Amino acid sequence: MFAAYVTVNVIASVLTAAAAVTYFIGHDFPKAQMRMKRLPLSWMPMLGTFLAAGSLGLLAGFAVPALGIAAAIGLVLYFVGALIAHLRVGSRDLVGWAVFFVTATSTLVLHLAHHA
Repeated sequence: MFAAYVTVNVIASVLTAAAAVTYFIGHDFPKAQMRMKRLPLSWMPMLGTFLAAGSLGLLAGFAVPALGIAAAIGLVLYFVGALIAHLRVGSRDLVGWAVFFVTATSTLVLHLAHHA
């Protein structure tokens, strides 16, 4: 159980950190996603900050479990919002979203199970 908790937590942290970097550097993929969802590009730094905070919070959760749980909850809510943004414009291209959502949700479940 502990190995799964650590492994999934680190994977989720790395994935969200990588996504945050793409938002911060203005990579074409998140720009295209923002345009497709009809969201302003000016939101990119804020969304990147949310992802970076979630990533760091997951790692901080090893030392302070409440931070890890809060970060995992925040990431799950972030990706629920992303799903709503996809569905609002009729997008059914949800594979990338599903990877992030399942990882964030798994992290939350493992955090709660490990610290219960």
